[in-house]
Amino acid sequence: MKILLIVLLVAAIALGILGFLIKAALWLAFIGIVLFVGTIAFWVLRSKWNSRGQDVEAR
Repeated sequence: MKILLIVLLVAAIALGILGFLIKAALWLAFIGIVLFVGTIAFWVLRSKWNSRGQDVEAR
């Protein structure tokens, strides 16, 4: 799952850079930024959910 999230982060960064380089495709930059933030948020939430599940199993 980590590999998929890293690939999504790299793709989001690539879209953002491409969007800023090509001014006509500025919307790509906004999509890239939204995907980057969304992927980071998902990663953080998933790690919190996994840590809670491990705490319950340890008891």
